[in-house]
Order: sequence, then structure tokens, then C-alpha cells
Amino acid sequence: MLSTEVFVNKYGTLSEEGLYSGYISDSNANNSVFIVSKNPVGDSFPGIVTAVITLSDDSQRLVVSPRGEIMYEPDILDRLSKLKTLKINKISCLYEKSCGAVILHRDRRSGEIMVLMVRNNNGRFYSFPKGHVEFNEHEKETAVREIKEETDLDVKILDGFREVSDYCPFGKIRKRVVFFLAVADSNRVKVQESEIAAYNWVPLQTARGACNYDNDCRIIDKVRQYLSENPDKV
Repeated sequence: MLSTEVFVNKYGTLSEEGLYSGYISDSNANNSVFIVSKNPVGDSFPGIVTAVITLSDDSQRLVVSPRGEIMYEPDILDRLSKLKTLKINKISCLYEKSCGAVILHRDRRSGEIMVLMVRNNNGRFYSFPKGHVEFNEHEKETAVREIKEETDLDVKILDGFREVSDYCPFGKIRKRVVFFLAVADSNRVKVQESEIAAYNWVPLQTARGACNYDNDCRIIDKVRQYLSENPDKV
């Protein structure tokens, strides 16, 4: 049902912070839905299914937003949390957003700039540390928190670098990853074993060859361009 376009009628307002009850007018099945939006909605409007929630009794409810409005999981869950009796066991969202960084460290003996690559437990290839945005977090806050959780590294985010990767990893899920550029004072990584299976520091000059995704190769190219214009940042 995710990404299905529907026409929605509003029942009423459940919260002044953008949560409404409604129903799908062109459905013969259980057509009761939650409506979430960043703006007030009209009595009827074209919408899109942005989430499917599974409740404690294993029943499912659809979450609809106005067409063209992107609602990420933290925003949806925050609005649904206003319903104290609603017990959610699982949520699947159409839009997912993660933030992370390309982490650089200058080797003290060789002087070479190294890049940290990690492989997730559920992944086959190496990439850069990242994780999901939590409610009320800014993008850089997410990147720093996720890096600390996954690698135990304290990093400094460099100004003037922000790259976005948009892709559909599976099904209809639409994922956005925002990457920053960061510098770590240490190369002593302590991985979060529940998330990271392995890591490796690779020279920036050959890091492109360690990338399996076109987006990661593009980001490495952007990093090299950035450092050619800002050679004293690392």
C-alpha cells in the first residue's frame, strides 16, 4: 500500500499539531486512516499512503499525507504519539532519511589522508557511517551521534560540504542519505557490534576503488575536489 495515491476525506482533528482522522473515499475495504501533515488540511484532498502501522492486536492502519508532502518516520511517530491509547508495534514508511559523514584522519607517520569505510551487519559492501534521523534532530546532529554510536569516534564536521544521495533500496521505499565531511583526531575505532560487521581505513587516493556504489564514488570525488580547494582542513 505504500506510495498508493488515494482521495481522502477528513473526519476530524485529533491533534492541533497535524494529526487528523479520515477515510479513503474510493475504497471498499477498511478505509479508516490517520492523516498527518505539516500544514492544515481541507475536508477532502488527494493524498498518498506514507506509512503503514501495525498495532498491538496485529491489525494495520494506513497513514496518509497530502500528495507531494514528504513525511519522515520521526515526524509521523511524533504526531501519532499524541494518541496515548495507540500502541504501535511496527511502522513502515515510504520516506526514510539518514545522515552520516565521510570521516577523514591524517596518518601521523605517513601524512596520508585516510577514509573510514564500514560494512553493516546486513550489508555486503563497505560505505560510510550513517543512521536514521531522530525526532527534532538537525542533520549534523544525527551524523555526529550516529558516528559516535557506530564507531566511538569524536569528529568535527567541516563547513561547506553536504552531499545528498536519493535512491530506492527495495520496493517502493524512497531513501535519502545526507553525507557531510568530518575529521577524526584518532583512528581508534570501536564498532557497535549490533550494527557494524567490519571497518577499514583506506587511503583517500584509492578510496574510490573501495566503493561499490556509484553514489559513494561520486561523493569521494566531491571530497577530493573539496580538499583541493581547502588543503588545510585536515
